[in-house]
Amino acid sequence: MFLVAIFAGFFGALVGIGGGVIIVPALSLLFHLPIHMAIAASIVSVIATSIAGALSYVDQQITNIRLGMFLEIATTTGALIGALVGVLLHGYVLSLIFGSLIFYMAVMSYRTRHQEDHMVSSGAYEAPESDRISRALMLEGVYHDEALKKDISYRARKPIEGSLVASLAGVGSGLLGIGGGVIKVASMNSLMGIPMKASVATSKFMIGVTAATSAVVYFIAGGIDVYVVAPVAIGTMLGATVGSAVMNKLRSKVIKTVFFLLMFYLGYQMIAKGLLMGFNFRLPGLM
Repeated sequence: MFLVAIFAGFFGALVGIGGGVIIVPALSLLFHLPIHMAIAASIVSVIATSIAGALSYVDQQITNIRLGMFLEIATTTGALIGALVGVLLHGYVLSLIFGSLIFYMAVMSYRTRHQEDHMVSSGAYEAPESDRISRALMLEGVYHDEALKKDISYRARKPIEGSLVASLAGVGSGLLGIGGGVIKVASMNSLMGIPMKASVATSKFMIGVTAATSAVVYFIAGGIDVYVVAPVAIGTMLGATVGSAVMNKLRSKVIKTVFFLLMFYLGYQMIAKGLLMGFNFRLPGLM
């Protein structure tokens, strides 16, 4: 569990997620833990990995703190709702929801993998006019891209639509134990016009607060096992520390490709397990 958590923390830091998309399937598929227990352990580990990864990104000045705090209002509300619903659902339902979500995110990441570096290099993220709310909240930013050796400026757009999607990310966090990072990164990057690396760093900043909201519900429900949480939380912190130091040195195309491969595989595995648990239908390649 400790070694799997290091892996999850590392790749979670690369793509702006809490590592739950790796931890939940691993605990459920490899260690055969009940999915509710796996989700609870993942939520606690998300808090740990957010602390480790977010600090490094803030130090590198990649994180947009204003944007993160704005979206966090909607996300924490969704997280509370998702956690309350999550403790009541059957395990196979959670597996199917979880698998479908990350499978969809894998496809979207693959389709846009070649666009990011071109938009960053051409200044396309800086070109759009931000709306009145974005200007009032100063939701623009700049960071230094070490892979491209240049400063990248950008302006956020569609903040209301972005906050609505962030609330869905919160529901996903509480329901599935994933921190909501997969949805937040995709929303900030595709909908709000935030570069991939700034989206990753800002998501990492947000997911700890989102997960903390959900963790309270799972703790009260008795779903947190300290013997599972301890190695998972420590491992994700170590992995996230290393991953956050590496991320800004990679091109966005590489990050998106890693994201696609990982999500595609895990999404398929979770859908397969949900079908087997709920309908006794076996897909090929199930762990």
